[in-house]
Parts: sequence; structure tokens; C-alpha cells
Amino acid sequence: MRTIGLEAILTLCSHLGFILIAFWAIQGLHLERYMKFYPRQAKILIVFLSVALGFTVSSFFLSFIDNVRNLGYLLK
Repeated sequence: MRTIGLEAILTLCSHLGFILIAFWAIQGLHLERYMKFYPRQAKILIVFLSVALGFTVSSFFLSFIDNVRNLGYLLK
């Protein structure tokens, strides 16, 4: 039961961390420049893109780590 809780905390921290990294990276693109007439929509688009990209990358890394951990069962 305790490991499930630790995995949940690790997953949440991973998702939030990668979303923050994606937000920081996407802000560097300055998408507001291309949407001059819709600045509020540009900010919301940045948030949505950050969540989508951050969640996807985090899921990839968590899945990769889980698969590497499970490789040990193949060798037993």
C-alpha cells in the first residue's frame, strides 16, 4: 500500500515538473508575436500546449523507467 502512495507522489511530481519545463520552453517561442490580435488566447494556447507536451513526456519517461525495471523479470 505504501509503494502505491509513493508511486502516486512520484507520478504527480514528474507530471508537474515536466509541465513546468514545457511551459518554460514554449514561452521562449514567443507565440504572442504571431497572435497579436488574440493575446489572451495565445496565453491559453501556451498553457494547453505545455500541459499536453509535459504530460506526454512525463508519461514516456515513467513508462520507460517502469519497463526497464521489469526487464529484471525477463532475466530470472
